[in-house]
Amino acid sequence: MFVYVTRLFWLVAQPLSLATLLLIVGVVFGFTRWRWLSRGSLVLGLAIILICSFTTFGYLLIQPLEARFARPAEPAQIAGIVVLGGGMRSATNPAGGDFELNRSGDRMVEAVRLALRHPEAKVLITGGAGPMAPGRQPEAVTGEKMLRAFGIADDRILLEPKARNTEENAQFSKALVAASGIESGTWLLITSGFHMPRAVGLFRRAGFDVVPWPADFLSDGTETVGIRLDDSGENLAVATMALREWIGLVAYFLTGRIDEVLPGPAPAN
Repeated sequence: MFVYVTRLFWLVAQPLSLATLLLIVGVVFGFTRWRWLSRGSLVLGLAIILICSFTTFGYLLIQPLEARFARPAEPAQIAGIVVLGGGMRSATNPAGGDFELNRSGDRMVEAVRLALRHPEAKVLITGGAGPMAPGRQPEAVTGEKMLRAFGIADDRILLEPKARNTEENAQFSKALVAASGIESGTWLLITSGFHMPRAVGLFRRAGFDVVPWPADFLSDGTETVGIRLDDSGENLAVATMALREWIGLVAYFLTGRIDEVLPGPAPAN
């Protein structure tokens, strides 16, 4: 139930959807005696669009998420690599081949790079089709095609194609690795930098000891409060992802799925 509730909530709460609803309310109530509500809705809806699309708002929100985990020195030996879904387009155009990367495709690029450098390492791809697109090909299956295309042997690839969210990514990956008897050694966790805090919190809760290996950074870490007019579409996308991640962190904390709002590096022993 949690999976569906969160997806439906975000369908309405994401900035563009919320702004659109407010603008619709503003237009509708403009024809009634409650014109004060119309004006308020129109102003608020327009403000959301302007702030998210033409300022550094999204980058300021995403900076602390991406800065939470620094990528460590590369281990000499790696037992396995866990790469979270979210970097592949599960619905591909046949004219373009068997797999395509989306805006978070750096996750898969980094997984391939490490897999080629560490031929002893297993590569576990976790990601299903998602609760809102049950007919699509699971991301794990699409990711497997990419690994094979780069020469990663089948006996090194582990697929977890059922997870619908990050919590299930952690739980199902832990179960798969445990059932395969390959838990010992160093396992790297690859996901987008802004997503790493929530992912680490959930993998800790699942009892899967991983080394965070962030990829796919959206902020250069130097943005300050200001206007940003050069790429409104990208600004809106970054703001949307940042807001979703912060809301997700709070929701997972309040429902007891992670132990702190913003999980960070484990204390040194």
